[in-house]
Amino acid sequence: MATKTLLTVQDYAALDEPAGVRYELSNGELIVTPSSTGLHNKIRDLLTVRFYAFPDLGKLGEVTSETDMRLVGEVVRRPDVAFICKDRLEGMDLDQSPLPVAPDLAIEIVSKNDRADDLMLKVSQYLEAGAQAVWLMYPNTHLAYRYVPGNLQPEVRSAKAGDRFEEPELLPGFSFPLSEILG
Repeated sequence: MATKTLLTVQDYAALDEPAGVRYELSNGELIVTPSSTGLHNKIRDLLTVRFYAFPDLGKLGEVTSETDMRLVGEVVRRPDVAFICKDRLEGMDLDQSPLPVAPDLAIEIVSKNDRADDLMLKVSQYLEAGAQAVWLMYPNTHLAYRYVPGNLQPEVRSAKAGDRFEEPELLPGFSFPLSEILG
């Protein structure tokens, strides 16, 4: 019987990522996924631009996209878009990879290749590491699922129903219609 070779975060950080492939680390297991589609990248970029256009962003924290972040144990995830509160970034070298901090807000854009159980594992890993909210964006159904600590029953928001993206505790005053991203 074959045994799995598990990696440490240090092993992961030393890997070279070939073009067209993305790596993440889940409990020591290397996760390999294909590169993102054009639609995925468009939604990620629209979200990122929204954050950077928010005038109070610099006072509140930093936004990043496609950045490796160390979670709990031998877990490194690369959220499509992430927000980290300013006080948690004090003295941190933002040029290191993976960043030694979990995002306060993680946003994942769900692709047709994503499996439900893998997504739920990712959500639970973010929340276990200290994320205050995790959003899964579903472009094909125009729905967004919002998860918070202590509750794996998501709040579902619909772009078609006019629902908004907002996290008032993390980003007071930051809000926009989901239809502008998922519409």
